[in-house]
Amino acid sequence: MPAPLLHIDTDDTLPADADCVVIGGGIAGVCAAYWLARGGQRVVLLEKGRIGAEQSSRNWGWCRQQNRDARELPLSTRSLDLWEEMSRDLGPKIGFRRCGLLYLSDSAAEIEGWAKWGQFARGEGVDTRMLTGVEAAARGAATGKAWLGGVWSPSDGTADPASAAPVIAGGIVKHGGYVIQNCAARGVEMAGGRVVGVVTERGTIRAPVVVVAGGAWAGSFLHQMGIAFPQASVRSSILSVMPGAAGLPDALHTAAVSATRRGDGGYTLAISGRASLDPTPSMLHGAKHFLPMFAKRWRSLRPGGLQGWRAGFETRAIWALDRETPMERMRVLDPRPSTALVNETLARARALLPALRDIPVQASWAGFIDSTPDGVPVIDQAAPGLVLAAGLSGHGFGIGPGVGHLVADLVLGRAPITEVAQYRLDRFQGSQWGKVAKF
Repeated sequence: MPAPLLHIDTDDTLPADADCVVIGGGIAGVCAAYWLARGGQRVVLLEKGRIGAEQSSRNWGWCRQQNRDARELPLSTRSLDLWEEMSRDLGPKIGFRRCGLLYLSDSAAEIEGWAKWGQFARGEGVDTRMLTGVEAAARGAATGKAWLGGVWSPSDGTADPASAAPVIAGGIVKHGGYVIQNCAARGVEMAGGRVVGVVTERGTIRAPVVVVAGGAWAGSFLHQMGIAFPQASVRSSILSVMPGAAGLPDALHTAAVSATRRGDGGYTLAISGRASLDPTPSMLHGAKHFLPMFAKRWRSLRPGGLQGWRAGFETRAIWALDRETPMERMRVLDPRPSTALVNETLARARALLPALRDIPVQASWAGFIDSTPDGVPVIDQAAPGLVLAAGLSGHGFGIGPGVGHLVADLVLGRAPITEVAQYRLDRFQGSQWGKVAKF
């Protein structure tokens, strides 16, 4: 079952040319096209299916600085400001609120880790507050239990995954850009070593700049051009419950389960880090890059099935630009969730939060979360005129506005909003041991 998603109507006419074409209508793609349009570019956003229909509507909706890897923290902070700026421009339907995030724990080791991170983060200007057991129990009163401690991050917040990407897509049109759904980009045309256009299933758009923001599809798309981008995905299963639960925190994380208030008043429920590992051709081909990450996170991963392989998004095959491609055969990645994991999540949530015990399930769904070998995105020029923004690694929804702004900075040749060296593609040329993100 797909996650709840706002439907929007968009243009059906393919422009003959543009200043820039953005491929992929997830949070990174819509934000890149939005900031490019605001920067004066005649931009075209292409989405093979529906705007935001893959992982950008299937996540928790957290927009956080708390527990970010140091390489991402400046981008996280800037993204919170950009969420507010976009909200002022596009209105409340984007669903962004600085509601604060609450972390509760009974593990002394976990609390010690949060405290060490907090010492670093406060030096970077982040408002993160350690909670004593008494304070944690007060803020976590909805659980009805005592806690050893916790963290309260009041300047962090959430946005609504069901509406954020579609509303931002509307902002692209507002600022003079084009948004086209159900139109797959098949490949990029090059001449003289530079980008000159994009071949789509409906024809070619001439453009000197292309942004690849294809999420889980980005690696196989770049493979067509001989560009190596190591990428692997896991299948995450979560659910939402109907509105009606009173007295719960807006955003709560515990080791047992996490809960996030949705825009409709219901709650998204998930177990942090738990996912199924579906083998794919690209994952097997690039296994050596991902061994450090899998070694670190093996306890939370479960063997998956063949859904990822059959979906075709991490294929190693080369496709023809004048024939149907895997993107047209699979317009929206909508994998089956793990029934066992959904049931376990619901049971844990109802045990932890009594207010949920009589609230019916609204929906359950799965999504493929793509990752880089070190868990940090790539935002870089992959070839002359070709910018890559992908590998958001399961925490990209919150930093989407910053990722999009950095892309616009690269395209427009202006000073970037944050340092960009840590997002370069060539960092994967060496060993990845010791480089996995620490959060």
